[in-house]
Amino acid sequence: MSTPVLSVENLHVAFGNHAAVKDLSFSIAARETVALVGESGSGKSATALSIMRLIEREGGRITSGAIRLMGDEPTDIAALSDNAMRALRGRQVSMVFQEPMTSLNPVLTIGEQICEVFIRHNKMSRLAATQAATEALDKVRIPEPARRLKQYPHELSGGLRQRVMIAMALACRPRLLIADEPTTALDVTTQAEILSLIRQLQEEIGMAVLFITHDMGVVAEVADRVVVMRHGVKEEEAGVEDLFARPQAAYSRQLMEATPRLGAGAPRLQGVRNTILEVNGLTTRFAGKRSILGRSGKAFTAVNNASLTLRAGETLGLVGESGCGKSTLARSILRLVEPVEGTVRIAGHDMMQLDRQGLRAARRDAQMVFQDPYASLNPRLPVHELITEPARIHGMVRPSDCRDMAVSLVERVGLEADAVDRFPHQFSGGQRQRLCIARALSVKPRLIVADEAVSALDVSIARQVTDLMLDLQRSDGLAFLFISHDIAVVERVSHRVAVMLAGEIVETGLTDDVLSNPQHAYTKRLLSAVPRADPSLRKNRRTASDTGSLLPADNLPMAVQRGDMSAQREMA
Repeated sequence: MSTPVLSVENLHVAFGNHAAVKDLSFSIAARETVALVGESGSGKSATALSIMRLIEREGGRITSGAIRLMGDEPTDIAALSDNAMRALRGRQVSMVFQEPMTSLNPVLTIGEQICEVFIRHNKMSRLAATQAATEALDKVRIPEPARRLKQYPHELSGGLRQRVMIAMALACRPRLLIADEPTTALDVTTQAEILSLIRQLQEEIGMAVLFITHDMGVVAEVADRVVVMRHGVKEEEAGVEDLFARPQAAYSRQLMEATPRLGAGAPRLQGVRNTILEVNGLTTRFAGKRSILGRSGKAFTAVNNASLTLRAGETLGLVGESGCGKSTLARSILRLVEPVEGTVRIAGHDMMQLDRQGLRAARRDAQMVFQDPYASLNPRLPVHELITEPARIHGMVRPSDCRDMAVSLVERVGLEADAVDRFPHQFSGGQRQRLCIARALSVKPRLIVADEAVSALDVSIARQVTDLMLDLQRSDGLAFLFISHDIAVVERVSHRVAVMLAGEIVETGLTDDVLSNPQHAYTKRLLSAVPRADPSLRKNRRTASDTGSLLPADNLPMAVQRGDMSAQREMA
């Protein structure tokens, strides 16, 4: 290997008395991509924050070891002062975070935030910085860059916001880029574009890349070498081909086994089942923005003439790009968003004809599990109150019996009985999602809508959650509407699949039939963009950036995507 750009030597990181990273060593050369993989809590992000010296702001500290940025005069990042680090960050070492919406300042325009980088590090004038910012956005393939500079973060789609973060990170042509789960929340086509973009810019600038992810398909797509971490310890380090062909550590083999692989086959529904959900001609529109004169803009159609059915004990997977209308369709079915046309029947209830009281009663048969469990659970309530709240509202349990019900529910979703006395912040992401499932089960529903329920979880935890859903389906005959951008996960759990594009369902059928012989051009493009957990295939794959996006995702109202406590309370 050539001379490294970064050398991490015997790094130890702690949060209080808890050791988050233990004796970690690895290096990265110029134009090399090293993937840092492992489940939540393995120390991946703590390592990245230590390299950026942001770990102190999160309550951690580097207890020993060295982080050397190599060059004519090697620099030990772990020993630098705050002022020296401020000069280093952005100029020589940059980072792209998982969620750009929380990384970008919501009250400053995109232009103001990018210009700050050029003004601070390159001492440019405001005019020169604005020109440089325009060129930076153009370099990351953002259309109409001059117009984008005047927009605010909330006015851009998730994919465009992530491109803005990459533009800011690469503004000063750093020697090292740290990408911490930069594509986890993106759909497969946008993900493919971002991965392709990072590769192209890496070749152009010659930088080293530390890529943190839990998606082994992405690892196979981008990495030259892989460092596998668990509980803060390096379990294995190997070239990407060697790791996928011959993993040595037991934990590496466990990660490989938990990784869903497209083409592994879908479940088959046995026997004739009753129809639980029937949707016909459903259309949902949102009013356009009002002009300065108070005139309404053109209405945006988020869901257009959608129809689907779902039977007891069946899972229907719903896939498509961000902004295609998946979440809006789910919320429209449950009337969390009001449709303008169409009919919805759930377990015999005509949802469109019900008043507020009747709607609440009908929702006992249909519950929803949102993408972000932390935003769905009231942080002030203990678990025994949280997960039994729907049952209390529907009069299905007496207050004196709530605790016993809570114990039964947490044990059913694979948690210990003592979990009922804890609060949401005391659980991991996977455990919080189990609590959301337990909450939904409290009213014994016949349909559960899972909206990106495992997209933010690492592969092993996601496997556990989907296994739990399958077990509940077998034991209770539950129907699931499973919304996801991860097509390999959809294949694993879904009997049938529906593909959405620009608010319309363009293809539907048995999962194996649709995925093995897609009929619609958009379905074919989605499948071509899926990262495969096989490094030998990446040179033969055609990336989504070759054809451009089919969907103007900027236009979807941000409120449609949120899975927050207000919606959760409405579902109760």
